[in-house]
This record gives sequence, structure tokens and C-alpha cells, in this order.
Amino acid sequence: MSQKVERLSLTERIYNALKQDIFDFVLLPGDRFTENEIAQRMTASRTPVREALTLLQRDGFVDVLFRSGWQVKPLDFEKFDQLYELRIVLELAAVRTLCEMEATPDLEALKNFWLVPVADRLEDGPAVRQMDERFHTHLVEASGNEEMVRVHQNVTERLRIIRRIDFTQRPRIEATYQEHAKILRTIIKRRADEAQRLLKTHIEESQAEVRKITLHMLHEARQAQRSRSTL
Repeated sequence: MSQKVERLSLTERIYNALKQDIFDFVLLPGDRFTENEIAQRMTASRTPVREALTLLQRDGFVDVLFRSGWQVKPLDFEKFDQLYELRIVLELAAVRTLCEMEATPDLEALKNFWLVPVADRLEDGPAVRQMDERFHTHLVEASGNEEMVRVHQNVTERLRIIRRIDFTQRPRIEATYQEHAKILRTIIKRRADEAQRLLKTHIEESQAEVRKITLHMLHEARQAQRSRSTL
């Protein structure tokens, strides 16, 4: 294996480890750190650390601070609310198109996953999160509007950092299965108004739950951080 390939592999491992630390609130929003601190922690040189941090910056997880290292990007709930509003507009338009298009929309993959007996449902939070994201992107893709798909993908990526939290509790997984099933069945029956109402309610409830869980997890993480600092 060449040194370049080895470095790229190490960069990827550092990137994934830091991203997971951000997701798990080991690194809290607003936390500052230096490349040297991460290099020591990861037992790596500064080059792959800098490369990993540059990728995290590109993906919106960290910011570089002039002459003072790096910072975990603070959570901007006002911005998230704006993104949710845009997401709702896009998905409601997609659902209406699906209900009114002449050809039958291709929803078989969604039906095969979400319209299953309770005993066949997945219980793994990360797996359900991925399928939940796929549910919403599939609805937009099935509408056939490529520009809508492009914008929706961008919104989805920018919301992913908080949306993943929605699947850390079993009741939320069960609610997602039930709500997705209702939305799908309504689209299949071509009831546009009802499908839009169900979808809007579903997204808004998820948005509220995500905010509540995020703030709770942040509070607990900060309390734990303070406790460690006093030891």
C-alpha cells in the first residue's frame, strides 16, 4: 500500500471518528480545539488531521478560526427552521405531483419497506434513520423534477446532523413507521390534500421532537463536561 493511500485511509478514519464525536456530543457545538490536540488524541501527524478537518469544514461540521484553531459549528436552530420550511414546500409539491400524475408513481421500494407487518419492522435506529431519509428523497425523486431533487438533496444533507437524533428512541421509530404508512397509502389512493396534510404534520412533529431531544442531549453533555472538569 502506498503512503498516499495509507494517508487517505488515516484521513478517513480521523474524519469518521471526529464526526461521530460531534454526533455523540463528545465535541460540543462551540467547542474549540487545535490540530495538535486532535493529532495527539488520534496518535497521528498533523497532515491527515488537517485533511480530515478540511473535509469536516466542507460538510458544515466545523469552522476554522483565524490563528486560533478550529471550532465545532454551533447549532443554528433558526437556520434549521428555515431549512425545514423549505423541505416542507418541496415535499408537499412532490406529493401533489405524485397524486396527480397520469402514470402510476414508482413507490414499490417504499411499500416493501414501510407497509410491512409490525413483526417485520426494523428496530435499529441508524438503519431506520437511513430508510427514513430515503423515504423522503424517494418521494421527491418520483415526482420527476430534477431541480427539485437537487435542492431537496442539499436541504437533506444540511439537516442530517440533527435529524439523525430523531431515531435514538424506540417510540419515534414506531411513530415513523405508522406515519409513513399512512402517507404512502394516501398517495396510492391519489388523495393529494390528505397526503399533503399528513406529510406536513409528520415533518413538523419530527422537527419539534428533534429540537427537544437535541437540547436535552446538549444539556446532559454539558453537565457531564463540567463534572469532568471539576475532578
